[in-house]
Amino acid sequence: MIRKIPTLVSTCLAVWLAVPSNAAPQGSAAAAATARAYRERNEAEILREFADLLAIPNLAATPDGLRRTAEAVAQRLEKRGIATRLLELPGVPPVVYGERRAPNATAETPTVVFYAHYDGQPVEPERWTFGDPFLPTLTDRALESGGKRIDFPKPGETVDPEARIYGRSAGDDKAPIQGLMSALDALDRAKIAPSVNLKFFFEGEEEEGSPHLAQILAAHKDLLAADLWLFCDGPVHQSRKPQVVFGVRGVVGFELSIFGPKKELHSGHYGNWAPNPAIELAQLLAAMKDREGKVLIPDFEKGMAPLSELERQALAKLPDLDSQLRQELWLGRSEHPEERLDQALLHPSLNVNGLASAGVGALARNVVPSRATASVDIRLVKGLDPTVMVDRVAAFVRAQGYHLVEGDQEPSAEVRTAHPRVAWLRRTGGYRAVRTPMDLPVAKRVIAAVESAHGSMLLVPSLGGSLPLFAFEDVLATPLIIVPIANHDDNQHTHDENLRIQNLWDGIETYAALLTM
Repeated sequence: MIRKIPTLVSTCLAVWLAVPSNAAPQGSAAAAATARAYRERNEAEILREFADLLAIPNLAATPDGLRRTAEAVAQRLEKRGIATRLLELPGVPPVVYGERRAPNATAETPTVVFYAHYDGQPVEPERWTFGDPFLPTLTDRALESGGKRIDFPKPGETVDPEARIYGRSAGDDKAPIQGLMSALDALDRAKIAPSVNLKFFFEGEEEEGSPHLAQILAAHKDLLAADLWLFCDGPVHQSRKPQVVFGVRGVVGFELSIFGPKKELHSGHYGNWAPNPAIELAQLLAAMKDREGKVLIPDFEKGMAPLSELERQALAKLPDLDSQLRQELWLGRSEHPEERLDQALLHPSLNVNGLASAGVGALARNVVPSRATASVDIRLVKGLDPTVMVDRVAAFVRAQGYHLVEGDQEPSAEVRTAHPRVAWLRRTGGYRAVRTPMDLPVAKRVIAAVESAHGSMLLVPSLGGSLPLFAFEDVLATPLIIVPIANHDDNQHTHDENLRIQNLWDGIETYAALLTM
């Protein structure tokens, strides 16, 4: 176990970090080339192993499937000579932990932890083109581009790099697990040893907000000590270029309900008399943002941490893809027209995830609904506190004339009849944003390794999405850097989730370079 010193980067890294920031780490470029050659000879076997992993249900609603997924991941680590164990708490999906020391490791040999998560988002099978989200399917192109189903390659055959594999967690987040396993295979076959002590931490409840993560980290703090954590989650840039990312937005959520009559009422007999909660909720939500997307809740951005000069420079170098993305996504406009997407993501967002009130389509009825509910999330940037942000929303709702009830107990009949407007807010929890400084010596080492594999890449201050990096920052005080591999159009969190095959191939090379940096 490496000796820990209570500084951000332990002084034992001096030799490892002596390489100039613009020089490729010795061996990383060769390792990436070795991984490419290995992949070209074994595409069918890699895709079959990946498909087998995707076929295991991995939802919070199916704990047996989560357990089977964890065991399958553990078996894959053990197959690669990784000492493996499950870190468990009662009733919680286990963390799959693995460790392999570098050959001839000393007290000065750095330790790097690779993080991914094996759980996935809920599914609606009826919305998936091929029906079963856990029946991995290969297509020759993206479905949106007219892709057709094709057979998986046989041993010795290759596959078009623009092909897609469809299945829950294909992009988020089983792809990095497969990428790491294949990178290890490539290096082991070539007898190239990793240059750092390796640890692997594969979590099973990230899509549930990682409610037990801090507890697990604290219970195994010594075991998880390291000089760097690399987070293998999220997409590459929309330009398809690899990116190294230094932070994530935080997230906090809530549900907001507005009430009408005790029960649904006939819209002819009571319309224009009984208040309609769907309309009132729509008006309340609309009051929170102007027509250009600016949030109107007072002090919504108060407390934001400013960008460093290096972060501003990196942001300025990112390609402007807004017009391309609007065309791709059929958008006639974007919010905050004065800012590009990458700039807008460095502000907090207020997003309505879903609305429910009575029925639509075949379930539509001529009624005044009894209630309307919105599921809302706020994406946070560094410096903003999750609790304070929802407090600001609550204060705004009260300022609109609503008697606001908070908690798990919905408003009683007495409360609803005593006030002309009643709202119910239920907080669903969340966590803060994190950003690692881009000028740390260890960050320069990661950048050089990824550049050695791909030649051209992007530096991004923060992802738009969220990861529970706060827990690692609080408990372990270790630098945290994100190296994603999924395609930006992978449909993560919705139906027809997929992975572009070239992204998996690129990911294998990226991880091989990082294993030998």
